[in-house]
Amino acid sequence: MSLKIQALLLLFVAIFTISAATISPGSTLYASNLNQTWSSPANRFSLRFLPVDPPTSPPSFIVAIAFSVGVPIIWSAGDGTSVDSGGSFQFLSSGSLRLVNGSGATVYDSGTSNRGVSSASLDDSGNLVLSNGSRPVWSSFDNPTDAIVPSQNFTVGKVLRSGSYSFNLLSSGNLTLTWNSSIVYWNKGLNSSVNASITSPSLELQSIGILSISDPSLTSGAIVAYSSDYVDSNVDLRYLKLDSDGNLRLYSTSLGSQTPIERWAAVRDQCQVFAYCGNFGMCSYNDTGPVCGCPSQNFEMVDPNDSRKGCKRRTEIADCPGTAVMLQVDHAQFLTYPPEPSTQEFFIGISACRGNCLSSECVASTSLSDGSGQCYIKSAGFISGYQSPALPSTSFVKICGPTVPNPPPSMQVDGKDKEWRIHAWIVAVIVLASLLGLVGFEGGLWWCCCRNSTTFGGLSAQYALLEYASGAPVQFSYKELQRSTKGFKEKLGEGGFGAVYRGVLANRTVVAVKQLEGIEQGEKQFRMEVATISSTHHLNLVRLIGFCSEGRHRLLVYEFMKNGSLDNILFVREDQSGKLLNWENRFSIAIGTARGITYLHEECRDCIVHCDIKPENILLDENHNSKVSDFGLAKLINPKDHRYRTLTSVRGTRGYLAPEWLANLPITSKSDVYSYGMVLLEIVSGRRNFEVSEKTNRQKFAIWAYEEYEKGNIKEILDKRLTDQDVDMEQAKRAIQVSFWCIQELPSLRPTMGKVVQMLEGITEIERPPALKALTEGSISGTSSIYMSSNVSAFNTVSPSAPAPSLSSSLQTAEVSSFASGRNIERVASSLLRSDS
Repeated sequence: MSLKIQALLLLFVAIFTISAATISPGSTLYASNLNQTWSSPANRFSLRFLPVDPPTSPPSFIVAIAFSVGVPIIWSAGDGTSVDSGGSFQFLSSGSLRLVNGSGATVYDSGTSNRGVSSASLDDSGNLVLSNGSRPVWSSFDNPTDAIVPSQNFTVGKVLRSGSYSFNLLSSGNLTLTWNSSIVYWNKGLNSSVNASITSPSLELQSIGILSISDPSLTSGAIVAYSSDYVDSNVDLRYLKLDSDGNLRLYSTSLGSQTPIERWAAVRDQCQVFAYCGNFGMCSYNDTGPVCGCPSQNFEMVDPNDSRKGCKRRTEIADCPGTAVMLQVDHAQFLTYPPEPSTQEFFIGISACRGNCLSSECVASTSLSDGSGQCYIKSAGFISGYQSPALPSTSFVKICGPTVPNPPPSMQVDGKDKEWRIHAWIVAVIVLASLLGLVGFEGGLWWCCCRNSTTFGGLSAQYALLEYASGAPVQFSYKELQRSTKGFKEKLGEGGFGAVYRGVLANRTVVAVKQLEGIEQGEKQFRMEVATISSTHHLNLVRLIGFCSEGRHRLLVYEFMKNGSLDNILFVREDQSGKLLNWENRFSIAIGTARGITYLHEECRDCIVHCDIKPENILLDENHNSKVSDFGLAKLINPKDHRYRTLTSVRGTRGYLAPEWLANLPITSKSDVYSYGMVLLEIVSGRRNFEVSEKTNRQKFAIWAYEEYEKGNIKEILDKRLTDQDVDMEQAKRAIQVSFWCIQELPSLRPTMGKVVQMLEGITEIERPPALKALTEGSISGTSSIYMSSNVSAFNTVSPSAPAPSLSSSLQTAEVSSFASGRNIERVASSLLRSDS
């Protein structure tokens, strides 16, 4: 009897599953019944009517495929076109899906009539499919609206749309965000390490949170971006969405959650999204995020209830009773993207930039104050503005005078000016007059008695912290930092750029204050570089809080890292075993550091080459999370030619310098990769790479380690102090192999940092690294007399007299001369290894 019951139950479940997954022709959903749904077999996704957000009056509804309890929406009929409460969504017997308004007007039609469609189904991946028997005829995955989910391939020709914004995959493999089908404001290409001829790319979001591009010419997917929580098993759904603000974001959510969490954004600075604040709108930031306003009170909002719809002149130029004038807007620029600047770009001074626009058909202009002398003008059309204290630019807008500037923020409430009546000012004057004497008296007492008090002196620092809340670096006075560090007494360390001291700000925030040495930049250039550094944010980069620039005093204020630098914990003595880093922490530090450097190299607007990667510049917080420090400082030391340094200007550290530093060859991001490889090997071994001992046969550790790796003795390379601990040997092997790839002598053989992260995490297969000994001897021994002289010892890791068994003598001679002169490096790489890792 029990077997019969079980069989009946299984039959019931099967019937229920089929009915839940399969939709028969003639089925209809009604906007008046929000509880009615077409669901996937496991109820992960459902097709239903949902109220428009924000609500409208009278109520309107969209029909959409949604996850869990209605959040998020991954597809909507007619790109989210709404209907009234009398609307319906019909699966017609002709095989077409149709959205109809209460009046009977068709709002959306799938266009699949008379194509033999016999059934519809919604699967657990979120794909709505119309089928002719077993053959799919139409699917929502092939007709996306504004989102992509895992297992959904996004190919060339498909488009995500949200209002005036669109997202495309180009045949070249590039990803673009476009406004109004005309302005491309974000264009991301494949990583430079991808050496292939793309033919038919496809964008895919992996369920673990990796966005990648696949192509028949690629052996594995080329990774575009990572979700910040990728590989987190607690996430039920990740999805890519083009939001209504024009930004492309990657979200994570869980079953039952009503609030998806943003994990990645294509445009990190929302104000750089073209037309975010509408025509003539100025985008800026407050404590909570981007806000939209008008250039001055000569403008008014198009829609007072929606600041993103832009602004319009109160008096148009054509109706101006007098002469038009130019309104100056400081620290502002009007966004412009290629190919627009090609015919509107000039190199003239700020006065000429203003005057030329005033005397022509120009509507607005922007003059950059970055030393380039660049001025670009905007003709009649759409004007998108961005204003920030950190922007080194001044903009001008043609208006009907006189100019009426915006009031300061303190005089605004919710973006609207306070309307003061005359009698209110009279009352205010009377009240102020009665208090003025008392305030002046107390102020005098304070000035005489308390002006040198630490407590009162710190108020200015607290006020300065308001600057930081706006996103700009805080400017401190030298006296404030001298007071916060107690006269620079508690020294945390000293590096190539200067000493670092512990300090406590007025609000009791603990900071690290770096006194810079050897700064060659002028005041304006220094502030611009500081603004660039402070705008570079990443989980694995040390955050810059503020700066000081007074005469010869140049200081930077960083967040304080409780556990100090990596070298203080990694190279502890035997009697300090209590500080010993376990393998889990070491591997986490290695990956975190790699991600930070990857951000500098590949994800910033301009590539930032660190130039001094070493354990001393890798700092650890209270949880041993690693953060890279001192990035961007190399440009402060020698701003004219920081990428092409000669031997006399090297500011790196012995033991971590890539060979090209001393060979007078171009310094690129691959130089940082070499330094990182040396640090990675030290993290694994727990010892300095440049140290020699009898155990290593008087060889530098890297060469000895490679010999042990060749023999299969991974444990010999591992830190002996980890013997009694659990060590993931697979991770250790990956780390060792990656380090050997990073410290290849030819830059073209080294992987990019993005590739390094993939290899460490096991996402990308690691090929066997070439022998360090052969490569090093093959170039250094033949060129030391040409460019290195006595400085070979700074990075030479083997005896120069040993043979190079992996290279024929003819190849060695020919390619060594090419390497010495800095030419044909890519040809050398091709002859040694056919792929650039």
